[in-house]
Amino acid sequence: MRVRVSISTVLGLTAALTLTACSPSGTEVRPAAGSSASTDTPAENDHDDAVLSSPELASRLLGESDLGDGYTRKPERPSGGDDDVTVLGCPALEELGSDAATGSGGLDFPHRAKAAFTYTGNGEVTEELYSGAGSKLSDGTGRIFDAMTGCPAYQVLAGSTPIDITTQEVPAPRLGDERWSHLLTFSSEGADMVVKQTAIRDGSVLLIVSGSPALVDRHLDTALTKATAG
Repeated sequence: MRVRVSISTVLGLTAALTLTACSPSGTEVRPAAGSSASTDTPAENDHDDAVLSSPELASRLLGESDLGDGYTRKPERPSGGDDDVTVLGCPALEELGSDAATGSGGLDFPHRAKAAFTYTGNGEVTEELYSGAGSKLSDGTGRIFDAMTGCPAYQVLAGSTPIDITTQEVPAPRLGDERWSHLLTFSSEGADMVVKQTAIRDGSVLLIVSGSPALVDRHLDTALTKATAG
């Protein structure tokens, strides 16, 4: 997925920055001192949890009927044809190169599913599910959240358009075995947009919900319940 140069599409940029940087096959992102994760169960104890296939994950994604009135599922973005993105002012993310910002890489786990929705009450929400060994999910997610919260302010150039980004770690609800959450504020051409991103690892399943803060908070619990059902 690449990113169009518009403040209204920063949600796609957020997912691109976060999920590509998680890739175990990419350049390593060294964690900042003191992990941002809140943990109840060590990942090493989760090796017996079953890994779900991509179709199984897709069946556990939220749909319009789960979200309620006013939600419309967005079509997947076509690849190619958009501006390149360059990260400035955050060495941990700069090392990953432009692929990290455009999302042309992605988490290096074969089992995944994704859905994005617009809300008529103003806002968007994206859900992503991954499945794999608990220790790998924990390591990849922890590294990128530490890297992003370790850079409280940086900038990206989407084509020739600068977008200023600030990050703030926030408490995550006590769900699952591990959890991470932060707020990102995107500023471009006089407009600001705040995106919340919360990740929950429950055994061999990783849930990431991103979007308008109120929508993320509203649907996180339901998303986790459905993702881990059965």
